[in-house]
Formats: sequence, structure tokens, C-alpha cells
Amino acid sequence: MKISLAKQLVLSITLATGISAVSTVFAHDVPNAGYLIDTRGSVVKNNFNQCWRTGYWTPAMATAECDPDLVKKEAPKKEAPKAAAPVAPVAGPEKPAVKASFKAETLFDFDKAVVRTEGKKELDDKVVAGMKAHPEVELLLVTGHADRIGSDKYNQKLSERRAAAVKDYLTSQGVAADRVKTVGKGEAMPNPDADTANKCKGNKKTKKLIECLQPDRRVTVEPEIQVPTKK
Repeated sequence: MKISLAKQLVLSITLATGISAVSTVFAHDVPNAGYLIDTRGSVVKNNFNQCWRTGYWTPAMATAECDPDLVKKEAPKKEAPKAAAPVAPVAGPEKPAVKASFKAETLFDFDKAVVRTEGKKELDDKVVAGMKAHPEVELLLVTGHADRIGSDKYNQKLSERRAAAVKDYLTSQGVAADRVKTVGKGEAMPNPDADTANKCKGNKKTKKLIECLQPDRRVTVEPEIQVPTKK
């Protein structure tokens, strides 16, 4: 059956009107509110795959499906900067576990090599306790020093006897003998902090000179071998 051109035009207008009416009913309840939609909620498109806009369409209603050029594109998300890996602290030289310096007069009577009672307490507090608490100290060096009064030979022997006396006391208090080494330096190494070579004039044994050279008469104790401790 042939339909006249006039009837076809009327039919097209009727269909479009019906679609528009249906679309209006659903337009406010679906995401594509600015476009004509069918009863299934799908956007109605023409033969050129273009969406039909409703009369109240505004650019704010544009969708990516129908008007991709009008839809504001989201800026790509920036990745949060990765936290830098923590830098391990550089280990510095390990602090000596046992280190001390004693005035000779603290440990001994003048010109003697027998440890005094007061000296024993000093050694207990500063050396014996430290050696027992720090097994990582494998070898302790005890060095005796003398001032320049007297002969080189005498001062050398005196410094050696005093260092040996300190070792004997330490071993009597439980420090293993093989953990203690002794050496005498005589008058060869004056105390660098006291500068007695310039401050103390003369070599004649006087009370003033003995007092001035006191810093040189000393016994030093420090680790010679100390293994690293586990962190």
C-alpha cells in the first residue's frame, strides 16, 4: 500500500512528537537529562549518530557520549612523589669503651711504684668496671710516663714499673692478664696539653719545678684492640 507524501510527513511529525513526550517524562530521572531518550533510557540519535537535544538543554548538561567537546576533561592525576629511601647514617669511629688518664700522684707516692689506696679506688671506678662491662675491649694499653727530672734511664724504668703496678692491680680485681699490655715511655712524651717544655724552665730538682712538671707524671689507659660492637 502506497502512502502519500503528505501522510508520511504527518506520520513523521507524530512519531517525533511521541518520542519527545516520552523523553520529557524520563528526562528528569536519568543522567542524560538534556537529551531525548527512549523508554529504555537510551539517548535517541538521528541518522548521523547525533543526539537529539531537548528544549531545555544547556552546555552544563553536555555528556561525553553526545557532546564530548563540551565536557570538561579531568586533568591527569599527578602521582604523589615517592618518599626518598631513608639514608642510613654513616657510622663514625667507635668511642673507646675504656679510656682514662691518671696523675702519677693520684696512683703513687712520689718516686714510688706501689698503687695507693686512693689510686685503687680510681682504677676500680674508671678501669676495672669498664673492662668488665665491655668485653669488646680485647687488649687494654697501660702507659707510664715520667717527667724530665733525673736520668733518662731512671725515668724509663720508673715509668715501666708504674705501668706494671697498674696491670697487677687490674688483674687482682678480675681483669684477665692477657687483656692488659703495659709500656713505659719515660720522659720521652711530655703531656701535650700542658706544654711543660716551654712553661717549666730548668732541670734542677726544685719544689717549683716538680710542681710545674706534674702533668708529665701520669699513667694513661686506653684500648689498643677493640672489636666493633653489634648494633
